[in-house]
Amino acid sequence: MVVRLLVFVIAVLALGYGFSWLADRPGDLQLMWEGQLYQTKLIVAASLLIAIVAVFMLLWWFARLIWTSPHSVTRYFRARKRDRGYQALSTGLIAAGAGNALLARKMAARSRGLIRADQEPLINLLEAQAALIEGKHDEARAKFELMANDPETRELGLRGLYLEAKRLGANEAAQQYAETAADKAPYLPWAAQATLEYRSRAGRWDDAIRLLDEQRAARIIDRDEANRLRAVLLTARAGDKLEGDPAGASEDALSALKLSDDLVPAALIAAKALFRGDKGRKAASMLEQVWKTLPHPDIGRAYVRARSGDTVVDRLKRAERLEALRPNNVESLLIAAQASLDAGDFATARGKAEAAARMEPREGAFMLLADIEEAETGDQGRMRHWMAQALRAPRDPAWTADGFVSDKWLPLSPITGKLDAFEWKTPFGQIEGPVEEGAVASVDAALRTLPPLPDMRPAQPFPSHPPFQTVASPAAKISVVDAKAVAPKPQRPFVETPVTESDTPKKPEAAKQPEPHPFFGGLPDDPGVRNSKLEPAPKTRLRLF
Repeated sequence: MVVRLLVFVIAVLALGYGFSWLADRPGDLQLMWEGQLYQTKLIVAASLLIAIVAVFMLLWWFARLIWTSPHSVTRYFRARKRDRGYQALSTGLIAAGAGNALLARKMAARSRGLIRADQEPLINLLEAQAALIEGKHDEARAKFELMANDPETRELGLRGLYLEAKRLGANEAAQQYAETAADKAPYLPWAAQATLEYRSRAGRWDDAIRLLDEQRAARIIDRDEANRLRAVLLTARAGDKLEGDPAGASEDALSALKLSDDLVPAALIAAKALFRGDKGRKAASMLEQVWKTLPHPDIGRAYVRARSGDTVVDRLKRAERLEALRPNNVESLLIAAQASLDAGDFATARGKAEAAARMEPREGAFMLLADIEEAETGDQGRMRHWMAQALRAPRDPAWTADGFVSDKWLPLSPITGKLDAFEWKTPFGQIEGPVEEGAVASVDAALRTLPPLPDMRPAQPFPSHPPFQTVASPAAKISVVDAKAVAPKPQRPFVETPVTESDTPKKPEAAKQPEPHPFFGGLPDDPGVRNSKLEPAPKTRLRLF
């Protein structure tokens, strides 16, 4: 349009300039034709020539219009019919999107009557959507298959078939449709994502990485996300190679760390592979770098227990090294406290565990304090006290994906199959607030209410009593045992003899009864045992020789 306007302006300017040029140069034009002389002004002759050309152009246009009028009339009515068909198609698609199956069916029939289906494949889409709304899934699948065979609507038909297969639970068929769509059109996000998850679930890490590279080349995924997913896939492949090919596993894991330096599973696999390859120094250096970026308990345990032959003192030194790299950190304190506990340094272990609990009161810190209490004192009351605090404290972070808590990292979610779904965080199932009634566990409050240790001094001996005697009273209820009589002695026959009052030793009247031992309490409350001070024994007794 702009070009035509420009050409028209240039033509008008050229004509104006030509007439101006002729007006500045007056002259006559003479024409001798059949003995007659025709003479006129030059500018008049030019104007007459231009007028004749214009008349001829007008006559040509009119003749052409009359000649092509039947075709023009036919084309006009055809375009009008097509416009009505597209209007019906548009109305039907809107009705299908709104869930109005009746209007969608009506508009689909009208569109098919006004437009041929081979000319407009969207009619198949409208009929398929109407069938889905009405619950006629077989008819909808037939329409999607027609669209899948048409090059113009192949991608749309494959997506419809994929969704129908997912609805029916036919995962293998859905996988085939997604892979077909991804092979023919790798720029489709849904097909690429589904195919990537299917290949990852099957352990086809090489195919998944190749598809991810195609997605990145097609620019349907940004660079950061592509790097993260590639790091996850490399980590998963390294995990499979760890047993049979440690060198390849370390290469893949280190490549994953270059793409994502906070991917803890990649660091763990790389460290295991390097340790197996007798590259302990490189593995330790790599773990230290990851620890500086993100202190993680798995990294700490792998670093402390790197060598199986280390003593507890060596492990304690490694734990102190981690604490020096990230001071005032909860994970550093917990790792150092556990190493101190293993080394038998209970005071240091207790101090670090309490410091970690002050910084972040959570289940693991209080359970570590209970372990320290068990190893140092063995007091059941104090152990139960710390375990009660652990029940009230928030849970420790764990690998969580879609509400599923795993004890180790996995590349895919076992619930939804999503890639890179696991995160190190407190599980969503954690109840906000304490489990029991009361405030959230606090280490200071727990220390104030910690039960004191019992008095561990040796117990004093029991007060002396007369030799073992069985007193025969009317009720025959009194038995007093001397501690010295417990020692084994030669067996002698049991003889019942009467004992007179003169045979019984007499005590001074001023003698006092010995006080009971303070730790073991007073005398028994058994009604069969009586205090000799309150009730004197009868004179007739049985003596054991």
